[in-house]
Amino acid sequence: MGELQKLLLQMGGLVEESIARAVQSLKEQDLELAEAVCRDDDNIDDLESKIEEGCLTFIATQQPMAKDLRKISTLFKMVTNLERMADNAVNISQVTCRIGREPLIKPLVDIPRMTQITQRMVKDALDSYIQEDVGLAVQTIDMDDEVDQLNAQVFRELLTIMMENPRTITQATYLILVSRYLERIADHATNIAEEVIFLVTGEKHSRQ
Repeated sequence: MGELQKLLLQMGGLVEESIARAVQSLKEQDLELAEAVCRDDDNIDDLESKIEEGCLTFIATQQPMAKDLRKISTLFKMVTNLERMADNAVNISQVTCRIGREPLIKPLVDIPRMTQITQRMVKDALDSYIQEDVGLAVQTIDMDDEVDQLNAQVFRELLTIMMENPRTITQATYLILVSRYLERIADHATNIAEEVIFLVTGEKHSRQ
């Protein structure tokens, strides 16, 4: 079980890095970095497969008790959420490639802030699982509200820019998508935190 948790943290670290590099590629319009994020996604997929195989082997050979079975079940769901986060990082990198060297229509302020929060959410969600820390899981879920607010703010600002200058519509739409991808990453981190709460308490978390 300990080895599986190490692999999970390794996968989580790669996902955090992928998110950061994807947004960096957009901010700096670094097409080579964007392409690297897309290529390196294979490493995350490989870890996903390795963890899933390890979980199945553990169940088959160790005959785990109910508590460990719940932890394995939670781990399966976490790996799925992490893989989807990585896919969204790839989506952001693909936006970088589509925009290319075209000057950005606005300075990126809220999107990097969203990135910082989502990275923290991913790390804290994973730590809450390893430590079985319900308080940390709840804190992770609470951070999702700020990401939602920033996503709405980005949408409003870009909508205004599009209305004032129709030539910006294509790029503005791409940037709205980036914000949406980050919001989805935060949702996946929230999913992990909610699974941790259920694992530890046996109760579904109710958001206020």
